[in-house]
Amino acid sequence: MADDQDNLKHVKGHVKWFDPSKGFGFVVADSGGPDILLHVNVLRNFGQNSIADEARIELVTHHTERGVQAVEIVSIAPPERDDSAGLRDLAELPADVVEDIPLEPGRVKWFDKVKGFGFANVFGKPEDVFLHIEVLRLSGLADVQPGEALAMRVIDGKRGRMAAQVFPWEMGLPAEEPGG
Repeated sequence: MADDQDNLKHVKGHVKWFDPSKGFGFVVADSGGPDILLHVNVLRNFGQNSIADEARIELVTHHTERGVQAVEIVSIAPPERDDSAGLRDLAELPADVVEDIPLEPGRVKWFDKVKGFGFANVFGKPEDVFLHIEVLRLSGLADVQPGEALAMRVIDGKRGRMAAQVFPWEMGLPAEEPGG
């Protein structure tokens, strides 16, 4: 699906690496070729501030004098889960049970990527929600920042409330009523 006039190309691949503090990273196309620059602004236009390494991604690229750059993200899928990863509370839940948990809008209190965890609050609820880096990774995110709004599926774990899935905050907002 290439458009020769605009030099645009539809590409599927995976994230080689992305550094939110630098504001960019690179994607490797399934079809081969040079690495594709992924700028944070393109990611923000999709509704995310970060993306996990090895996440599957579908995007539109543009070939420039400086190389191939992503101009639009079509879809993002979390990296494949490996057996060594995961949290005990989540491992005990079947995937379809997690999918049935309603999304709740929340905000990050703090998150330390080096420690691999942090906490968020669900709007209107006083309890902290534990955020584990593995849950972010499996949700397709690499990092979150204090104050960042999120949509979360929250479970009651053995040590308290914890996020089972995390998404851009817009997904946690109630759908508009027709005609309203």
